[in-house]
Amino acid sequence: MNYTHDLIIIGAGPAGLAAAYNALRLGLKKIVLIEREDFLGGILPQCIHAGFGLKHFGQELTGPEYAQVFIDRIKSQHVEVKLGTMALSIDTKKQVWLASRYDGFYTFRGRAVILALGCRERTRGAISLPGFRPSGIYTAGVVQRMINMEGYLPGEKAVILGSGDIGLIMARRLTLEGCRVEGVYEMMSFSSGLTRNIAQCLEDYDIPLNLNSTVSRIYGNHRVEAVEITDLENKCSKIVECDTLLLSVGLIPENELLREAGIKIDPATGGPVVDESFSTSVRGIFACGNSLFVNDLADDVTRDAYHASKAAINFIKKGKKPESGIKVSSGQGISQIIPQKVSGDHEVEFKLRVDRPYSRATINIKGTRFSKIRTYLAPGELVVLKLRKKDFDKFKITGREIEFEVKRT
Repeated sequence: MNYTHDLIIIGAGPAGLAAAYNALRLGLKKIVLIEREDFLGGILPQCIHAGFGLKHFGQELTGPEYAQVFIDRIKSQHVEVKLGTMALSIDTKKQVWLASRYDGFYTFRGRAVILALGCRERTRGAISLPGFRPSGIYTAGVVQRMINMEGYLPGEKAVILGSGDIGLIMARRLTLEGCRVEGVYEMMSFSSGLTRNIAQCLEDYDIPLNLNSTVSRIYGNHRVEAVEITDLENKCSKIVECDTLLLSVGLIPENELLREAGIKIDPATGGPVVDESFSTSVRGIFACGNSLFVNDLADDVTRDAYHASKAAINFIKKGKKPESGIKVSSGQGISQIIPQKVSGDHEVEFKLRVDRPYSRATINIKGTRFSKIRTYLAPGELVVLKLRKKDFDKFKITGREIEFEVKRT
């Protein structure tokens, strides 16, 4: 078979950049980085707030600064980069069909492929929000790009639906730019954002967080004039005047390309089913970043990308991957978990999210003596658990399936 490259990486956000850099660092030569935008960094260039790099670099950076570190590293080693290039399809032989505004239509074939496709925001249509369809309704990421990269303020008075991290950060950003934020409304009884973002982005600026509340109707013909807020607990409604409605109602891993390749998708995460090496169900195709599992921090994305690139290189050199015969499933209190398969022959880092807040609870593996006490768990806070090889033996974690669960203590 004629290979054009050893490693093809699709997506040049934080995951793709880190995967490319680590593959270069480990000695791989023929690498190509595919990016549909005309710039590197993915979402990072529009994230001008600080908070990046504390875990990975031990210093606080903005999103553009974090991206630039990796951009400088890969450019200094002359990695092949294809900007303005869309990956249209991929098959089980790791052949990728590409369309470029510069080079036209062509294909690459790699010994291994890493999918670092990122994620996208849920829109108004995804949550079936009723009412008129005036202008002034945006997702949080779109507003972030408008303000930070294009220099436009979307309105003068905003309501934010959903308490995801991007929405919380944009509540502060809008306030700093002179837009009045009437409030953040969350239909659940808890916020889905990080605790630090609730404190730094809402409480520090006296922006109210209204739980058990949702936008139930939009008013306005040409432009948003007001929204109806329904209190789901007390069953009452009120009208809040605003000219902008910002939606921060969740992120969905980009997985259209995965479906093209016949890669098995986990309905809980929305990303591919992977084993401990982040190998998908198609041999030689790996995944990392937010297209695998929506992370809280770019630093965690970078770490996963390092792991995926190292596994891809092992696959290229040895042509095999660990036998992952133990299925991992999420039981009581667990909404998402990766990896979904493990071998039990290596240390494994599990990432999981709980389905609701818990104060003092244990995370167990059902049917074993494995138990970890946690004083606080929340859906917005990623939980990381490590199992060493000797843990698999000590707790007799064998057989065909293990199930994680959360119990209050």
